[in-house]
Amino acid sequence: MRRIHKHEGTLKQDRRIETGVQAERAVLVGLLLPGHSTGGTRYDPLAELAALAEAAGAKIVGRTIQKRPKVCPGTYIGSGKAKELAGYVEEKEADVVIFDNDLTPSQIRVIEKLCKRRVIDRTELILDIFASRARTHAARLQVELAQLEYTAPRLRGMWTHLERIAGAGGGTKVGAVGGIGTRGPGERQIEIDRRLVQKRVSFLREQIAQIDKRKLREVRSRSDFFTISLVGYTNAGKSTLMNALTGADTLVADKLFATLDTKTRRWDLGGGQTALLSDTVGFVRNLPHRLVASFRATLEETIHSDLLLHVIDASDHDAAGQIQAVETVLAELGCEDIPRLNVLNKIDAAGDEASLPLLRVQLEVAVEISAMTGQGLDILRDRVIELMRGRYVRITVETHTANGRLLAYVSKHGHILGQEYEDDMMRLDLRLPTAEVPRVVNLGGTVVER
Repeated sequence: MRRIHKHEGTLKQDRRIETGVQAERAVLVGLLLPGHSTGGTRYDPLAELAALAEAAGAKIVGRTIQKRPKVCPGTYIGSGKAKELAGYVEEKEADVVIFDNDLTPSQIRVIEKLCKRRVIDRTELILDIFASRARTHAARLQVELAQLEYTAPRLRGMWTHLERIAGAGGGTKVGAVGGIGTRGPGERQIEIDRRLVQKRVSFLREQIAQIDKRKLREVRSRSDFFTISLVGYTNAGKSTLMNALTGADTLVADKLFATLDTKTRRWDLGGGQTALLSDTVGFVRNLPHRLVASFRATLEETIHSDLLLHVIDASDHDAAGQIQAVETVLAELGCEDIPRLNVLNKIDAAGDEASLPLLRVQLEVAVEISAMTGQGLDILRDRVIELMRGRYVRITVETHTANGRLLAYVSKHGHILGQEYEDDMMRLDLRLPTAEVPRVVNLGGTVVER
């Protein structure tokens, strides 16, 4: 964003524009509304926010939670609680206040004025973490787009100290700077910056669209392989499992969003059978929609997978809530219909007080493993092989070259591995879900080989 000349209010605005919490002392704030799930007696509503803040480099010095029947339009948590927060922040000598909710620009401005500290909301914190983790060119573009789309609606609140800029340099006489034809009301700085942001957003969308196309071609080129994606809550152990199954060198770290870029490796299942296994970015509750949209290319592996392995941290007391968060993001991506296998990870660390007994009841069918020790990995492999055999079949089908309906159907519901033409007939080498074979026959296909 373009800087302006220093004058009264500018230092405050510069501080507002900067993102990130670095090694600052942070106070966490949460609002609980009616109907908010408590997750049991051991549930900590600010646990995830604390983990996010620590992942961004902050030092947590205080926490406060407010219960209200509804959101306060002015201060989000209520004017009385906001004044109390100001004193609490001063007492804790905090540098930044982090909300576990999304705030409007006006709410941020009011709370900053009361607390005399920088205030950031949940989305801004997550975007900052993604920005610090992005390593590839694609990830950086995706993060920048999400940040700009977050910032654009907030420009009005960020530039309220600016007056309208005179088009003729502020003069009205004949000899005014700019000359005849240049005088007029001019533009606000906000309007100038909006144009700059919109131009940059358009450029980033074009670049990401090209990445999307390349990624889609790359994913479709693997259609002759059975593709599996690891999905799950961030820090559930997906990267550790990826390394254990494939011998990959994926980064493993006990922190949120350690992995942003998708990695795909060949998984040797034994008996001459192989699959392609992909490790994807982890999810959290209320993952910003703009971030999901920006990272669609990164998540393309998930969208086009034959099977999803939902890795669940069985040692976490809020595993049920994490499962729901993952299901929400998968639904947003349009992956509800992709077959999935629940994998309860970290069972070696799941004590008697953990969620494991309840998860066994809730999930009914799940494989229990420890990616760290290797426990249960052979059972997981056998279960995947069973699903591969039961769900898909490779067949050769003959049909008339004019049978466009059949061609369109198999393109949508299966994978065309090869095509041959002879006179007015075509022979298709297909890999299809077993349940789709009768439909192919009904559409005029003749199965000549299985």
